[in-house]
Order: sequence, then C-alpha cells, then structure tokens
Amino acid sequence: MRILLVGNFGPDAQQSMQRYAAWLEPVLTARGYRVTVLRPRPFFARLTSRPALQKYLGYLDKFVLFPPHLRRLAKKHDLVHVLDHSNSMYLRMVRGTPCLVTCHDLLAVRAARGEFSDSPTRKTSGRLLQKWILSGLRTAPNVLCVSSKTASDLKVLASETGRRTRVIYNPLNWDYGPGAPLPEALLSRLGLRSGEPYLLHVGGSGWYKNRTGVLNIYARLIAKAEFSGVRLVMAGAPWSATMRELAEELELGDRAIEAAGPTNEELLALYGNALALLFPSLEEGFGWPVLEAQACGCPVITSARAPMTEVAGEAAIFVDPTDPQAAGTAIAEGLQRREWLRAAGFRNMKRFDEAELAGQYCAFYEDILKDASSPVR
Repeated sequence: MRILLVGNFGPDAQQSMQRYAAWLEPVLTARGYRVTVLRPRPFFARLTSRPALQKYLGYLDKFVLFPPHLRRLAKKHDLVHVLDHSNSMYLRMVRGTPCLVTCHDLLAVRAARGEFSDSPTRKTSGRLLQKWILSGLRTAPNVLCVSSKTASDLKVLASETGRRTRVIYNPLNWDYGPGAPLPEALLSRLGLRSGEPYLLHVGGSGWYKNRTGVLNIYARLIAKAEFSGVRLVMAGAPWSATMRELAEELELGDRAIEAAGPTNEELLALYGNALALLFPSLEEGFGWPVLEAQACGCPVITSARAPMTEVAGEAAIFVDPTDPQAAGTAIAEGLQRREWLRAAGFRNMKRFDEAELAGQYCAFYEDILKDASSPVR
C-alpha cells in the first residue's frame, strides 16, 4: 500500500504535530507500507521576518501553492492521511483517492463558535478559518479521533451521516521512562537543590491549560504544613504578565519556578524526580503530559474531566480544576497513596502500547481501502 501522509507547515512550529508525523512514518514503513510525507513548503512566508505578516503569507503557501502539488501526488498513492484536523480542507483536494484525517481536538473550532468565555476568537479571519476547518471535517469520509472526548465533540458539531469515525489513542511520541537523574546544570538554572521536593506542571500558554489555576491550587496546598517545603516547577511556555501578578499576589516568592522551553531530556528528568505532575486543564484533546508522567513513574494529579479521566484511567488524583481549596485537600489526601499511583501509572501505560496502536492504524487503513474497492450497490 502506498500511503501519503500530509503533514503541517513548518513555520507554524506545531511541535506535537511534527512529532506525530515523525512517529507514524517509521511505524508504517516498518510494517511494509510505502510512505511519503508531504508538507506545504514556505515560499511567501520566507519573504518576511515579521510574525504577523508571515502568518498571513503562510496562508498563500498552504492554500494556494500547495493544493496543486497535493492533488498530483495523491493520484500516485492508494491512501491519503491528513495528519491534523486543522488541514481538513485538504480532503476536498484529493477526491478520487481514499482518505482520512486525524482529529486531535476541536477546542479552536468551539472557541470560534463562542463556547468558551475565556477564549474568544476576536479576528474575523480566525473565525472564518475555524469554520472552514469544521466544514472539512463535516464532509470527511473517515476521521480518526485521538480520544473518545474528541469523538464526542465531533459528533456534536458535525452529523455522522456517511462518515466513519474511529478512536485510536496516541502512544508516547518520545522515549519517556523512569530513572533519569536531574542534571546539575538544570538544578542550578532552576534554583533547585538536589532532592528538594517539587510539583511539576507541563503546558503551553493556551487558556485551557489553566496555568493561573495551577498557581492557585499550589498556593492552597503549601498552606498545609506537610507541603510547606514543596516547590512548583512550571515547564513549557514563558509566564504571562497575569501569572506573574498572581504569583506576587499569592506571595509565592521563589517557590514557584518558571522553566521555559525545556528539552525532552530535561522533561524526562523533571518528570522522573517530581513529587507529582499537577495538570488541572480545563479542556484537552488528549493530554500528552498525563502519559509522559506515568511512563516516568510520576504520580498524576489532573482534572476530573474528560479526556483526562479517559487517558489517566484509575491512576491519578482527580480534582476540580476550578476549586483550588478543594483541589488542595484532595491532593494532600491522594498523595498518601503515592507509591500505589506510581505502580498504577505503569499498569495504565499498557493501554497505550505502540505496537498495538500501530496495528489499529493499519486495520483502519485496510477497512477504508476495502470499502473504497467494494462495488457500489
């Protein structure tokens, strides 16, 4: 089978989508498929270094220059897999070739429709783009969803008439595991002492990551005597001005640490030596950090909401992300079972076995091709 994987535009710097393609290509190749990865190439976007202008010129690269190339190459393949739902409009450009798209989440689509007061999509261009993405998903013949929560959101936003939807979880997209020590250079950079207990949060700057909620929950937890010496490491995007103001208001001082842009190796060590991962997201499509933490033997504290409950299984302390006081109490009680949580996390990881999930991908491809080759009745 010749498979064309349609990846993301490089200048958009969507690391998780780049990792997704980097995982899937060799997995399929190892199973005997002939795989080509195709991405829009920057041409107009290279003409400027101004991010705002580069974004709009990138639309020309993605939606004007790229489609003819995609159409030509699609005809030479048996199956086209668009790897990101934000490119769902490409499906219309490969009609005549069996195809599918992976839907990772519908948060931006829902935000553009006004579902989240915390995240209004103000620009007309942004609302139009999300409308176009949803239109592509509505007409998609086959959709692979990374969680049942994402599949449920899709069902609400798009009727299921004529569409095959299948849920296949994500595997780890990097070699996370237990046992990595914290490097001295990292300890020094973060101002941590060797062996000092800390909670870890991993996440970007999106509103749904609830990073102000992380600070509020942490403040309630360290008010308890037994946790007064625990610090907080927030790895990922740099802090916003709102977060800095809140940290000052909560009088956290240097107990809350900003760890911007960590490498995979640094994250591996941070997970493996943390007291627990604090991940009280308001929304997610999947929730990679939950899996990454469990793979490293790090107990997980996360929201009692899907898909976090779906991904974590029973191996987590579940909290209300909007109630810091109650969350602090639940964490203090739950961490008394820390060793049980570690062991349960390792057991839960078996549900995300890479070979098993790769087999599910292949079975989905085969079903799509079988239907495409069946005579119309």
